[in-house]
Amino acid sequence: MSDLTALTIAEARKALRDKKFTAVELADAYLAAIDRANPQLNAYVKVTHDKARAMAKASDARLAAGEGGALEGIPIGIKDLFATEGVHTQACSHILDGFEPRYESTVTANLWADGAVMLGKLNMDEFAMGSSNETSYYGPVINPWRRAKAGGQGNMQLVPGGSSGGSAAAVAAMLCAGATATDTGGSIRQPAAFTGTVGIKPTYGRCSRWGTVAFASSLDQAGPIARDVRDAAILLKSMASVDAKDTTSVDRPVPDYEAALGRSLKGIRVGIPKEYRVEGMPQEIEALWQQGVAWLKDAGAEVVDVSLPHTKYALPAYYIVAPAEASSNLARYDGVRYGLRLPGKDIVDMYEKTRAAGFGREVKRRIMIGTYVLSAGYYDAYYIQAQKVRTLIKRDFEQVFDAGVDVILTPATPSAAFGVADQDMAADPVKMYLNDIFTVTVNMAGLPGIAVPAGLDGQGLPLGLQLIGRPFDEETLFQAGHVIEQAAGRFTPQAWW
Repeated sequence: MSDLTALTIAEARKALRDKKFTAVELADAYLAAIDRANPQLNAYVKVTHDKARAMAKASDARLAAGEGGALEGIPIGIKDLFATEGVHTQACSHILDGFEPRYESTVTANLWADGAVMLGKLNMDEFAMGSSNETSYYGPVINPWRRAKAGGQGNMQLVPGGSSGGSAAAVAAMLCAGATATDTGGSIRQPAAFTGTVGIKPTYGRCSRWGTVAFASSLDQAGPIARDVRDAAILLKSMASVDAKDTTSVDRPVPDYEAALGRSLKGIRVGIPKEYRVEGMPQEIEALWQQGVAWLKDAGAEVVDVSLPHTKYALPAYYIVAPAEASSNLARYDGVRYGLRLPGKDIVDMYEKTRAAGFGREVKRRIMIGTYVLSAGYYDAYYIQAQKVRTLIKRDFEQVFDAGVDVILTPATPSAAFGVADQDMAADPVKMYLNDIFTVTVNMAGLPGIAVPAGLDGQGLPLGLQLIGRPFDEETLFQAGHVIEQAAGRFTPQAWW
């Protein structure tokens, strides 16, 4: 592993400006690392060697002229959900085979405008539907972490979480300096927790959704996965913007998130919701949670118990709302204009054959659930009721924040990473869905949430804590997350790939 790839974004940015190495040298170091490791980890579905070197060369020219943006020369990976002009963009689905858009997503365009260098497209659960990165048409991503056992590293392959598993695994394995990701019900925070990385899902509307393949439009939000809190702050600053092409984009100034790091927590009130103590939660998750409370107290925060009574309804409500929106969004993939097309005896037969072959099992499951809950006779009984629950969940958070709480601390996941092709998960999809139990409320309420690595379990796997903030108050999340990071330290997997 090259020393250059071990640098954080903040460190690499300074070194590039100090001319300790060039952007081309940095890009080449990452490309070499990807070429060595990707056959084992499967984090990238497309590596853009030539494009990366060309972008890095342009960065070197700007740096030599004393110019350059906030991410000038920094190599990053892009989740396969973001449209990248002329480059593979297929949401890791067979139905989008061969699709290379003629346009750029707003989020990636913002990054390129700030000088970032694209290393390639990252693996993900198909159409972002999954909690383990096993539903990808290109095969599962392998977590760079392994369980420790007597005599050395365990050999069991573990999932990196999902749907942004490729992003999280690539960041953890130092195959990119940072990565874009998306979060519909926890798809940034859960894989970040499983890989010892930092992931923030910003407030709904903070980052434009234009040019990002839709899963559930009222829940989807882009955000970064990075090695530490500072890098996440740097990336989000570049990714966030108002966008006339996205009517859900909010016109608010984007703060300098990095400036929030190091601020005192004195006067900050941290809420601990009793409803997040779920039945069967491992003792080590509870112990980590209490450790997080102690760290925040030591930093000057006041900790108070709070109640979010409708939390218990969040997961079932989410798995009505999200599939309903997915059913509608995925109706456009019909084999007519782009992607996969299988011939049929007529247009209806072509539709049926193309969609049957093009979508994977989990996507079909969610389309069927979504179509069912939107159908006549069930719309009022399921979808409308789920939306009412969503309103109550949002109101719970509003009442807690109105009572003077600044940030809420919870576990990020109910366990550490589990094995690839875990039989219990494969046999019961509901068990897989339960991985989102601590994260879906944030999406249902449109709030920001960050996952920060905070410790290791008994087998040496990373565990994360989640902080939930007021709308558009990502600064407090970075402020409190940095305190947890400073107390817990950083966690890096032992290279076996």
